[in-house]
Amino acid sequence: MIDKSAENSTSLNTGTKGSADIVLAVETPLGEDLEQIFLRHTADMHADTPPESIHMLPREALVSEDIDFFVMRADGKPVGMGAIKRLSPAHGELKSMHVLSEARGRGLSRRLLTGLIAHAEEQGLRQLSLETGVQPTFVAARALYASFGFAECPPFGDYRADPNSVFMTLEL
Repeated sequence: MIDKSAENSTSLNTGTKGSADIVLAVETPLGEDLEQIFLRHTADMHADTPPESIHMLPREALVSEDIDFFVMRADGKPVGMGAIKRLSPAHGELKSMHVLSEARGRGLSRRLLTGLIAHAEEQGLRQLSLETGVQPTFVAARALYASFGFAECPPFGDYRADPNSVFMTLEL
C-alpha cells in the first residue's frame, strides 16, 4: 500500500548493500526541491513535440482533489515523479511520469510505474490510461508501458486524435 503521507511512505528499497534507499510517496507538486525535475520534464516534453501536442499539466494544475501526485526519492533526493488523475470513479490517467536522466538505467521507471499501478488498484480504479508521444524520445516509455500490459487505444477523456500522440490503456 502507498500511504498519502511522507511519514508513512512506501519504501521500495531493494535491500542491496550500497544501494540507495528508494521511497515513493504522495507529496505536493509544489515542493521546493522538485523544481529541477519539473524543469527537466518540461524541457523533455518541448524538445521534439509540437506545442499543440504537448498535454502535460502545469505544476500548479497537479494540485487537485482529483490528482494523486507521487515523488520517488533516492536517499531523500527527488529522482522521479508521476501522478494519477481520476477521470471517473473507475478510470484514471497517468500524468507527468518522469525519472531524471542521471537516475535512469537502474529500474526506477519500472518501480515507479509499479507503485502507480498498485495505488490505482487500491483506489478502486479498473482502468488506467495514458497519452505519450510518437517521437523517438518516447520509444523507451512506450516499451515500458507495453511491458506492463498497456495497449494502444483510441483517444480517451478530453483527448482528440493527434498524429503526435499515442494513447494506451490497461485494464486493472
